[in-house]
Amino acid sequence: MYLKTLAAAALSTVTATGALAADLVTKTSPHSVTETMDRLEAAVTGAGATVFARVDHAAGAAKVDMDLRPTQMLMFGNPKLGTPAMLDGQTAGLDLPLRVLVYADAEGMVQVAYHAPSGLAEAHGLPGDAKYIQMMTGALDKLTGKAVAAE
Repeated sequence: MYLKTLAAAALSTVTATGALAADLVTKTSPHSVTETMDRLEAAVTGAGATVFARVDHAAGAAKVDMDLRPTQMLMFGNPKLGTPAMLDGQTAGLDLPLRVLVYADAEGMVQVAYHAPSGLAEAHGLPGDAKYIQMMTGALDKLTGKAVAAE
């Protein structure tokens, strides 16, 4: 029985990891991590959304004497989009507000990554065709597009 339970747990972990990876959207930025994040934050506030947190993971790593390539996360949202999602499936609050990660990869290229809102719908049983999912998708694409624009 123990082995069946262990195998089931391992399979569910692999399935969940695969699902998370499947909905990951990435874009390459021509700017540094800090500049890309500054541009993203400006785009978010310019669009009228609220920035809840900006986390510098590399700075956190340095506090415990560990090296991490530049890595920052921005958490932001708009209650006009997030609240209807939580009304349809309150567990969506686990993944809201939205988060975007900006990091330097192993080759030194700056990447912008986020989970597609369609994954949010799937994970929390939300209607995939909900207007808020479409609006979150469009907003993330537009905001990250401004962050990585060459201009």
